Amino acid sequence: MDEIIEKIRAIEAEQSRRIQADNLAKYNRGERVHEKQLAFHRCRKRNRWVFGGNRSGKTECGAAETVWLARGNHPYQENKPDVFGWVVSLSMQVQRDVAQKKILHYLRPDQIADIVMSSGRKDRPEYGIVDQIIVKNVFGGTSVIGFKSCDQGREKFQGSSLDFVWFDEEPPRDIYEECLMRVLDREGKIFGTMTPLKGLTFLYEEIYLNRKRDPEVWYEFMEWGDNPFLSEKEIAHLENTLDETTLQSRRYGRFCTREGLVYPEFDESVHVIPPFNVPKEWQDVISIDPGLKNPLSAHWYCVDFDGNVYVVAEHYRAGVGVDEHAEAIRAICDKIGWKRDPKGRICALIDPAAGQRTLASAKSVTELFYERGILVNPNVDKDVFGGIARVKSYLNRQNGLPDLYIFDSCTAMIREFKGYFWGSGESPVKRDDHAMDELRYYLMSRPRSPREDESAASAVKRDKERRIRQLKRR
Repeated sequence: MDEIIEKIRAIEAEQSRRIQADNLAKYNRGERVHEKQLAFHRCRKRNRWVFGGNRSGKTECGAAETVWLARGNHPYQENKPDVFGWVVSLSMQVQRDVAQKKILHYLRPDQIADIVMSSGRKDRPEYGIVDQIIVKNVFGGTSVIGFKSCDQGREKFQGSSLDFVWFDEEPPRDIYEECLMRVLDREGKIFGTMTPLKGLTFLYEEIYLNRKRDPEVWYEFMEWGDNPFLSEKEIAHLENTLDETTLQSRRYGRFCTREGLVYPEFDESVHVIPPFNVPKEWQDVISIDPGLKNPLSAHWYCVDFDGNVYVVAEHYRAGVGVDEHAEAIRAICDKIGWKRDPKGRICALIDPAAGQRTLASAKSVTELFYERGILVNPNVDKDVFGGIARVKSYLNRQNGLPDLYIFDSCTAMIREFKGYFWGSGESPVKRDDHAMDELRYYLMSRPRSPREDESAASAVKRDKERRIRQLKRR
């Protein structure tokens, strides 16, 4: 009996030792939990990114995700045996000091079958450069975590078939695209963790704006305040040492330019909402910014009894004529039960330029829409600065609550909000702004609220904002 008791005690002691050494088992457990890390791990999209400030916890979740996938015991994803994945760092030195160090932290020694070194000793891998870690998979086989660095060049990323790739910081575009090919045949996963310090790069277009509307793309922002292990005192100290643009990147993980966003007030987590059945009494009007070669942007606007505006539907398309646009607008109206006049016609606002005739056409765009049962009204206020001030007032009222909400199905408008920047002059950059234009037309058509008086774009206010932007650019 004593012998049995001793064996049980030995087993319990070994279990306790393993638990204490198992850093992954303690990850995001206990009283303090990093909620945004968990959101990343739970997401089932195949191309996931965390844009995070320094020390926000982004690298931790990338390393934990990698080890879970290799071990085959991911608590939120489908697990596979014999997984093969890459960890991609900017250089070998960065690999050793950051991603490699984190992965070794989350792997217990008894979970490692072998280590292949590029340089250094495999009995002390933390001091060398690891080429591969052979990990014991819970299904009984082994998985491989390979390490790559961007300074090796694209050719070193060819040939392999992978289950996942983790980018620790932003890679060059050619390496990113090569890795997309590596996970293609296995339907593998791409995930990245980065602080966007390089400005508006290709990942800003591909992931944040998601211009290709890839349904598998997902991202999350992490900032210092999201990390429950950072002290408020340290956060306050760092805040006071950085300028605003640097702070946006290094604290909040935001993509920034020195010119700045026109609508920094826009916040997807606040202004973008899931669609719901809108009462017919809320329906107001459609607003259109016309385009043939450029996209035509049309959105359907509703207003509740408290004056809140809802953007509930979207038509955004380039390269087709008025017939196709009119047909699409009528189809959306039929789908959502949009109101019509007694003769079955649809009312809309439109850019005054649509009333002009050209040598290429005997009729204006306004007349062409009229003939197709869409009564467009070109009498809209095109004042850019007044319109921007009006939009800003709807994004953030004095009580801190917005008066503008956008259904998440209106992806083009959401994308334009995120990519609408001031130019080097006194106006926003004229690029991908069609939804922004017709949003202004609509909001400027609504009665001015007394609450807008303080945000009206007076000449003095515009001059002050211009000088502030110039100082920031310097």
